[in-house]
Amino acid sequence: MTARIPPVLRPEHPSARSLAGLVDEFGLDTQGSLDGVEITGVTLSTNDLHPGDLYVGIQGAHSHGASYAAQARDGGAVALLTDEAGAELAKDSGLPVVLVASPREALGEISAWVYRTANHPPLLFATTGTNGKTSTSYLLEAILKQLGLVTGLSSTAERHIGDLTVVSRLTTPEASEMHALLARMRESNVRAVAVEVSAQALSRNRVDGIVFDVAAFTNLSHDHLDDYADMREYFEAKLALFQPDRAKRGVVSLDTTWGQAVVDEAHIPLTTISATPGIEAEWMVTIVDEKPAYTEFTLTGPENRSLTTRVPLIGWHMAANAGLAIVMLVEAGFELEAIGHALSEANGIDAYLPGRTERVSGDHGPSVYVDFGHSPDAFLNTLAAVRKFTPGKTIMVFGADGDRDTSKRSEMGRVAADGSDILVITDHHPRFEDPASIRTALLAGAALAEHQPQIIEVSPPEQAIRAAVALAGEGDSILWAGPGHQDYRDIEGVRTPYSAREEARAALREAGWE
Repeated sequence: MTARIPPVLRPEHPSARSLAGLVDEFGLDTQGSLDGVEITGVTLSTNDLHPGDLYVGIQGAHSHGASYAAQARDGGAVALLTDEAGAELAKDSGLPVVLVASPREALGEISAWVYRTANHPPLLFATTGTNGKTSTSYLLEAILKQLGLVTGLSSTAERHIGDLTVVSRLTTPEASEMHALLARMRESNVRAVAVEVSAQALSRNRVDGIVFDVAAFTNLSHDHLDDYADMREYFEAKLALFQPDRAKRGVVSLDTTWGQAVVDEAHIPLTTISATPGIEAEWMVTIVDEKPAYTEFTLTGPENRSLTTRVPLIGWHMAANAGLAIVMLVEAGFELEAIGHALSEANGIDAYLPGRTERVSGDHGPSVYVDFGHSPDAFLNTLAAVRKFTPGKTIMVFGADGDRDTSKRSEMGRVAADGSDILVITDHHPRFEDPASIRTALLAGAALAEHQPQIIEVSPPEQAIRAAVALAGEGDSILWAGPGHQDYRDIEGVRTPYSAREEARAALREAGWE
């Protein structure tokens, strides 16, 4: 069975735009007649066609999208945007063709024009970094709600439009989907939007046509070196967000050395923040109190301004994310005192972050947390946070993505072993890779750890979580890293329905815990 692909959110009442007007606006070449052709949407996929769409044919890894022009026409597309090679492939489709040198590079600006997203845009916030993007985006949206605004969110986990929620396909949607989402938000009177922006989104033009009011940088650590040649190239992909064509202002965390590199190389006004003692930043986050239900912190900034509040999550890194979100709001023009007043009414930030150190266990028995983290640095911080509130054993369950960055697997295994008393190595998304070979790499990394826990290998993950629960008792904690909020496993290209939350709860019930 294949999991249902989440829908693309589009405006419910799109307004037509003249294809001839588009051509005139951008000075484009055409083939075929444009007379009377009006477009109401933009799509890259024949699976997401609506009548009146401009279908965009892009050269993919295995085929050119323009080769499906006839199928797009039959699905309701009224025109094709493509390159010279695509036009040749689509010559028998009968669709009028708009020619561009690079359809992907043109997609953002053209989608913005079709959906009119530059007209009276909401406040737009972007967060990038290896870890913390999703958490910061959720916390930012939560604070905006507490300030009384109708909000939108685009994250790895979900898309929000006011009270409407759908599961995400990609961390950052394709440019055509992003602008459709913003247009739908405008219909719902959304006033502020938090967007998680990945390095791939910047490299692949997914946020083209958008200028963010405030952009934030969380950190940079080993990840995605299957997409980028080295850490410098990975950094430069994220640095692109801190340029005038992408954002007006920026907030940069100095908690990793790459933060200072952003400060040195960005070309927009910036302010800095840190939660690391000894680092000199304009804003500082200081931990005041830590409990299993919250982390309390004080944020201090220029002119002795300060705010003390709580985030309903464990770990200094979550307080750092919350502080970053607050400073983003200050940079957007909100008064720190107004933010503090709104948060005090709820005794802190009122937020739910799916799959971010999410406790899924009951009041008795071992504590079980599911978490989306799948990098060495994420493991390090989350394990430390869980251990702090664990009087007994800390047990970790994790696997690694197949067909993704293989260079981080050894370090993932080493960090996981160093931070746990019992380590259960299992599967995650094998995709088209042999799961056993992935586990072998993780085990080899774990063997390099200075601290050697009890290590067991269990496949599949449904049995791995049950093995972990069987080894746990009252006062112990289990951290299941990787699946977090996701509702599927990718096995040989098939999205198999799957829930880490439900598997963990079932394992606890079967072991006799509530």
